Amino acid sequence: MESDFMPVNRVDQIHDSLVEMQGTRLRVKANMGRSRIIERMGTLVQAHPSLFVVEVEEKRGRTARQSYQYVDVLTGTVELYDADTSERLFDFVVEEAPVE
Repeated sequence: MESDFMPVNRVDQIHDSLVEMQGTRLRVKANMGRSRIIERMGTLVQAHPSLFVVEVEEKRGRTARQSYQYVDVLTGTVELYDADTSERLFDFVVEEAPVE
């Protein structure tokens, strides 16, 4: 029964960690579907209750804002890395419920 609530706790952990990391540089790797994977460097600018915003660097010095959900980080659709060390910031293994 306790494992049913585990992902919610993890989403809260991701949110709390990102709130503390506002203003830090990250490398974002996002799976956009249909074999489209984007990788960009950016700065975590805001962490809202259900999503976070990263200001990414575009070509020719432009910037754009991308928003992602915490659940995307939990499921691995979006991966966040430290800009300096390239270390993955969150590494969760999604466990399947046992079949009875």
